[in-house]
Amino acid sequence: LMLRVENLAVNYGMINAVRGVNFEVNKGEIVSLIGANGAGKSTILRTISGLIKPASGTLTYEGQNITKTNAQKIVQLGISHVPEGRHVFKGLSVRENLEMGAFLRKDRANIEADIQAVYDRFPVLGERQKQDASTLSGGEQQMLAMGRALMSKPKLLLLDEPSMGLAPIFIQEIFNIIQQIQAQGTTVLLIEQNAKMALSIASRGYVLETGKIVLSGTGQELLESDAVQKAYLGG
Repeated sequence: LMLRVENLAVNYGMINAVRGVNFEVNKGEIVSLIGANGAGKSTILRTISGLIKPASGTLTYEGQNITKTNAQKIVQLGISHVPEGRHVFKGLSVRENLEMGAFLRKDRANIEADIQAVYDRFPVLGERQKQDASTLSGGEQQMLAMGRALMSKPKLLLLDEPSMGLAPIFIQEIFNIIQQIQAQGTTVLLIEQNAKMALSIASRGYVLETGKIVLSGTGQELLESDAVQKAYLGG
């Protein structure tokens, strides 16, 4: 078991954004959290990555309690977060963005090889490595955000809405890449509006409604569920 979330509650002021959420992620899985906007999905990821402190509950990662651990330490433990909205460092080149992803690493000698590995996975980034990151298209910025997260050598990758605002051709590509990342040994926790795509690549999934988990199952079971089809798959 890689990550266990127990009785997680997160408040924004008086609002209970997440209430008593329990789920787990096993090593090697792609786990998808689906649900409408405002269901609490992003809040959960931000809490796991140490950006938000929970009101209550416990987060356990590789047997270690990380509930009160700060965000920088969480990256060092092997959890990397790609937030929604493709945050790239503007004014820095593609290559400099990738170097930023490795800033906590001690093994400087291997960083160059890992930058090359990102270019192998995302050839367009290699072609544009000297360009200002802000001049990339939306899909290219998403690839850069993912490549930068991979530079920290994560064991667990948290992806928040990777397909948001992308053209269909890029969406397919991003999901193919997520599967490749998993195949190479990184565990993935994915939040996605595109429930059909998210569940089609997921080992398991959870459905969130107003801060609570209301359904869980394998990706396939949720794809076939009447409730999920009605609410999220336009069935």
